[in-house]
Parts: sequence; C-alpha cells; structure tokens
Amino acid sequence: MRPRNSSRGRGKAALPACVLACIAWLLAPAAEGQSYPAKPVRYLVPMSAGSGADTIARITAAGMAQALGQQVVVENRTGGAGNIGAEVAAKSPPDGYTVFQMSMTHAVNATLYRKLAYDLGRDFSAVTLVANSPSMVVVHPSLPVKSLGELVRLAKARPGALSYASTGSGTATFIAAELFKSMARIDLLHVPYRGGGEAIIAAMTGEVPVYFAPMATSLPLARQGRLRPLAVTTPARLPALPDYPSVAELGYPGYEAGNWYGLVVPVKAPREAIAVLHGAVVAAQKNPDVAKRMQDLGYVAGGSEPGEFSRYIRAEIAKMARILKQVGATPAN
Repeated sequence: MRPRNSSRGRGKAALPACVLACIAWLLAPAAEGQSYPAKPVRYLVPMSAGSGADTIARITAAGMAQALGQQVVVENRTGGAGNIGAEVAAKSPPDGYTVFQMSMTHAVNATLYRKLAYDLGRDFSAVTLVANSPSMVVVHPSLPVKSLGELVRLAKARPGALSYASTGSGTATFIAAELFKSMARIDLLHVPYRGGGEAIIAAMTGEVPVYFAPMATSLPLARQGRLRPLAVTTPARLPALPDYPSVAELGYPGYEAGNWYGLVVPVKAPREAIAVLHGAVVAAQKNPDVAKRMQDLGYVAGGSEPGEFSRYIRAEIAKMARILKQVGATPAN
C-alpha cells in the first residue's frame, strides 16, 4: 500500500510543475518585451575618439546607462566622412541593441555622395535629436592674426597658401569653412583628416593653422592658450561666452554653421525599444551632472520626439543640398 500511495503523491506533485512550466513558456514573450534592455546597448559613433562627436556620445551614453540600468558601450567606427559607421549601423540587427549617432554630416552626404551603401530614410528609424553643437574659428597661435578680419586679409594676400583642417569632405567642419570661404571670397587649402581627434591635434600643433572646430574640443584649448579663438559660428554671441564675437556680426550677416547629433536605430527596430531609448536620452539630459558637462562644452540639449526628429533630418538634407550648391561642392563619387 505504501508504494501505491507514494506513487499517487508523486503524480499529484508533478501536475502543478507541468502547468507552471507551460504558463512560464506562454508568458516568456511578454516578459522579454517588458525587460528591454536585457543586455548592454551598443552606441556606434562614426568619428574618432577625442572628436566632438565622440565627446557628446560618451556624455550621453553614460547618462543613458544610468537611466536604462544597463551598460551603453560606445564604439568608434571611423572613416569615409561618417559613411563607414552608418553602413555598419544600417546592417546591424534591428533589435534595439544598436543605436547610431548620426549628425549633420550624414545630411550632407545624402547629396555629396552619388552612391552610398545606406539610405537615411530607408534604413533607419529616428529616436531623438541629442544636441546641437556650435563651432569656433580657431587658429594656431603662431599664425600672425588676432581677428577674423586679419585672417581674411592674410588669406587674400596669400591665396591658397593657408590651409584649414576638416574631418573630411562633407562634414560639419568642411561645410563651416567652405561656407565662410564663399562669403569672404578667400582661398584656403582643404586638408581632410580621418576624424576630429586627428584634426584638432593638427590645429593644436600648427600642422594646419586654421580650423572651424567643434566647440567641445576647441574651447578648452582656447582657454588654455593652445589655440587662438577668432569667432563663434552661431548667428549671435553665445550668452555663456560673451567675449567671443560671432562671424555674422563681424561682417558676414547670415553666416551660421555648426553641427547636430542625433540617435537612430536600424529600421524595423521594436517601437517599444525606440520609446525606451528616447526616454533614456531625455532622462540623461535632466541629470544635473550631464547637463553641466554639456553646458560647459557649449552643447545645446535636444530630446525631440522620434517623429519630430525624423522631420528634422529630412529638412536638414534639403538645407545641406542648397548650401552645397552655394559653395560649389561636387559629388565625391
């Protein structure tokens, strides 16, 4: 009799375990969706370490990691004026675990390059605008100019002899310089570098004397006296930097240049993931430490809704096409 009773006991105990296993299996998809992100997020940056793009990425990624409760790992994929990184991102799994930091450069590339291995509208879904970044016109202290007017006079006296650094054709640094060349009617020799880190070193060492540089990398060096600031590229002086004149006020009305950075994900990424990522960026920018670091480096925080950022990208592509026509830039391939 004991074996029979013992067998019944085991049968009764087995039934609830089976039911629980089935319930767990049925609920697994819902639990997965609720747990995003369940692993680290890859944050692709198409510019080099030490660049303005890399700086804002690392500030943002650190704030996002706190909001998400997961690591956000910055990965630099440089080259091709940001196109190599964009191609890598476009071909990544659309699971929400790869985010790509695009910029104004990619809006330029849509016109400047005849053939691209990706399409901004087809291959990506917008998350949010991260930040706007003004630039500064800086020169190496060895260059005998102390104002924008003196730079223009020297360039006109020595056409083609002065060179300017950029992070590649079509990048924000290229557009800022070419637009100024067009408006000032001067000839500067373009010297492209693989990324912002290399370009700022070239300017700092005097290898290339002129740079229309991201404020995030140039402002600290200007304050240290390692670069000489001549003007900011915003329409008017920045409230935080009242001693720096704008290019526009120095005789070039309408001049405005700079950069912006935003996050996108491979198209077909889950909407829930996009919403969570957007919320993480907004939360990061409300973090006092993140906000102070951005402000100190001249960044203006974004945080736009995905739909709004998508419209912004389209508008920037059209705007950059007009500027490229104005400066006479021709497609690169």
